[in-house]
Parts: sequence; C-alpha cells; structure tokens
Amino acid sequence: MSSGSRIIKNTMFLYFRMICVMGVSLYTVRVTLDALGVIDYGVYQTIGGIVGMLAFLNSALGTGSSRFLTFELGRGITPRLRQTFSTLLLAHIIIAGLVVIVAELVGVWYLEYHLHIAAGQEMAAMVVFQLSVLTAVMSMTQIPYMAVIIAHEQMRIYAYVTLIEVILKLVVAFAITMIDSHRLEAYAILLCIVQVTIMGTYRLFCYRNYEESHFDWHIFDKDILREVGTFSGWSIFAQLSIALMNQGTLLLLNTFFSPAVVSARVIALQVCGAAQQFLNNFRTAANPQIVKRLAAGDFLASERLLLRSTYFSYYLMLLLALPILLLAEPLLELWLSEVPEYAVAFLQWSMVQSLFAVFDASLYTALYAKGRLRENALLSPTIGFIIVPVQFLLFELGYSPMVMCYLSTLTYAILGLIIKPYLVYRVAGYSLALIGMMFLRCLKVTIVAVPLVYATTMPFNIHAWSGFWGVCVVSLVIMVITSWCIGMDRDERDLVLRMIRDRLHGK
Repeated sequence: MSSGSRIIKNTMFLYFRMICVMGVSLYTVRVTLDALGVIDYGVYQTIGGIVGMLAFLNSALGTGSSRFLTFELGRGITPRLRQTFSTLLLAHIIIAGLVVIVAELVGVWYLEYHLHIAAGQEMAAMVVFQLSVLTAVMSMTQIPYMAVIIAHEQMRIYAYVTLIEVILKLVVAFAITMIDSHRLEAYAILLCIVQVTIMGTYRLFCYRNYEESHFDWHIFDKDILREVGTFSGWSIFAQLSIALMNQGTLLLLNTFFSPAVVSARVIALQVCGAAQQFLNNFRTAANPQIVKRLAAGDFLASERLLLRSTYFSYYLMLLLALPILLLAEPLLELWLSEVPEYAVAFLQWSMVQSLFAVFDASLYTALYAKGRLRENALLSPTIGFIIVPVQFLLFELGYSPMVMCYLSTLTYAILGLIIKPYLVYRVAGYSLALIGMMFLRCLKVTIVAVPLVYATTMPFNIHAWSGFWGVCVVSLVIMVITSWCIGMDRDERDLVLRMIRDRLHGK
C-alpha cells in the first residue's frame, strides 16, 4: 500500500472515530452537566485541572516515545526496537511513581487551602482528586503502548476502542442520574473504572500483536534512555508551558470567579476540542509518514508532506470554525439545557485561537521528526510562563474573564505565525520560500472565504432550523470551492481526485 493511500485509509478510520466520538461525547457532556449541575461540574473540572498540571508529562513523554519508536520502525524490525520499548516503559513507571509523590504533596495542599469548594463537598473533592491521580499515573505507564499503535499506523483499533470508551462514558453519565446523593463521587469512581478498562484493552492488543511490546527489564539500555531523555526533557519544558496556560487558567478562574465560569470555559473547550479532532485525526495519520520518510533519508519528501498537510489542516479547521463562530449561541442552546454565562464568547474565541494553533502544532512536527526540540523549548514556553502571571494580575485588578481569551489568542498567534516558522527554517532546514507559500495559500483562502460566508449567511435566522442548517451548508460549499480553486495547485487536485477514484473502486 502506498504512503498516500495509507494516510487516506488511516484518516478515514480516524474520521469514523471522530464523528462517533464527537456526537456521543457532546451528548455525554449535556447529560453529565444536567446530572451534576453547573457547580459540581465546575468543581470536577477544576480538581482535574490540578492533576492536569502534572499530566503535561503525558504529552511530552508521549511525543518522545512515539518519535523514537516510529523512527526505529522506519529502520526496520530490529532488536533495538524492543530495547527501546522496554527502556521507555521502565522509565515511565519510575516517573509515574514520582508523580504520585508530587501530586499528594502539592495537590492536597492546594485542595485544602486554596480551592473554592462549597461546605460539605470536601470529602467528594478529595475522592475526585485521588481517583484523578490514579488515572493520571496509569496513563503515564500507558504511553509506550499507545506509541506502538501509532508507530504501526494501526488507527483501526484506536478508532474502535475509543468508540467503546465514549459509549461507556455515556452509560456512566446516565447511571449517575439514577443516584440520589453523592453523585460527584460516583461519577469519579465509575469514570476511573472505564478509563482503567480501556487502558488494559490497548495493552492486551499490543501484547498479542507486537513482539516489541513484551516488556523485559533485562534489556534496559542506558544509551537509549539518555537519547530519549534529552529529547523528552526539552519537550517536557515546552509542555509545562502549555499545561500552565490551560490548567493554570482554570485554577485562576476558580480562584477569582465562580465554578460556573469554570464550567463555561470547559464547555467551550469541549466543542472546540471536538472540532480540533478533525485536525488531530489528519495529523495522527500523516505524522508517522513524515517521520519515516525522514528516517529513510528522504528529507524533501518529508518536508513537502508536512507543509502540504499543514495547509490542508488549516482548511479543515477553517471549514469547521466558520459555522461554529456564526452559530455559537444556538449551538450551545441546542446542546445544553442551561448555557452558563460567558460560554458563547469563550467558544467563539476558542475557535479563533484554534486557527492559529494549527500552525503551532503542525510545524512542531518538523522539529519533532528532526529530533531537535531544544530551541523550541527555549523560545515557545517563555510566552506561556509569562501569560499566566499577566492573567493573574489582570484578574486581581478586576478585569473580566474575557481577558483570558484575548491573551490566549495572542499567544497562539505569536507561536504559530512567528516562532514556529522561524524555528522550522533555522533548525529543521525547511525552505523559507515553501513556508511563505504555505502561509500565502492559507491567507488567500481566508480572505476569500470568510467575507463570502459572512455576507451570504447574514440574512439567515440562525435560531430557526432552516437558518441554522443553511449556515452550515453555505459555509461548507464556499469553503470546499475556495480550498479547491485557490488553496490547491493542479497536482494536488489531481492527487485528490485519484485517491477518491481509488477509494470508490476499492483499491
């Protein structure tokens, strides 16, 4: 199977997963919000945010694990591949133990002295916290197994198991509606059981299908650990900045405002996150090919694939962002029984932010594939470390929660439009002309599509079903035509048509 066909096939599996997951997940949030109430839901998300400050390790360590396993697989099935897995797993187990110590010391202190919790909810909050720590630790030891699945590009099992996971979470949401008291504790316990079960399923699949996933501590290799540790160390520093921006913001909102504002922020991020699954699915399918081509010594092919996948990712995100920006209010009213204050504005600004985040996340793949994260770790996190103290100061001075949205959008604009392109050019050796052409294509599509969609849909009554779906259809048609005519060259249009024909003929 060609690399292009493999990417298309894996993307299709991931989109099947995404459509099912998005629908079920959004409905699950509604059921959970109704069952717990805005206050308890905000408390649960805030406590999860405390553990989330440590869970940034998952993303950083996952990046290193996936990169090195994929790189070794690109060289072929060798004894070093199994050595790499066993070394990674042992390292993750040790790190998970350290995380427990830090979480119990720092998290419990914050929970008891700084978190805004209603009287009588202290025990519930502690149960949620301890189960969140357990889940986070299990997730850390899960990372090498997920890296194996991604390295082998087995997106089918990823799609199926994730679908089972979201269905089980929906069952949990309905189950707590049947409980008269202690719903918050029951929700945390049941959700932890679901997550541990799903992790066990992935591990069993890897153990049965991939010999390198058979752990053997005797083949632990210090050189591999040193190489991965250097790579992941810089990634950890960068991910700490992201965790500080995301989870730190939730903690600040809880400190200066009510849990209802936290719920509004989380709800907005749920919708934005569902939309970003389109981007994540495409990137997850394309990234292994980018790394493998580089491992095989074909730098130009790796470069072309990354830049092409970047502007395709931007088109997909813009296609979703436009209708969500225009329909934010009726969308939330349709989804939720009660729409918290600020939820609509939070959602709209989150979608704008996600457009800039496309470039930040996609161009990062070039540094990740090259194995050069030091420069990024020295530049990008600086903004994240600055942004939270600035938010704290503005909240202290009495500014509204909206300043969080303005600062976050500005941060991702700087990262995606300035810092990452500079690093990709200087560190990864990408062509400045090709990077500029990528941005020019995205800019042309945006300049044409956004005014057209806005002008065409402005007369629609978005609170009526006809107007709601009219906005969706018009946005889709305009974006597809604009992306096809302006955003692609002749070779890319021929490639897309050829892939569509192959899929229709079952090739």
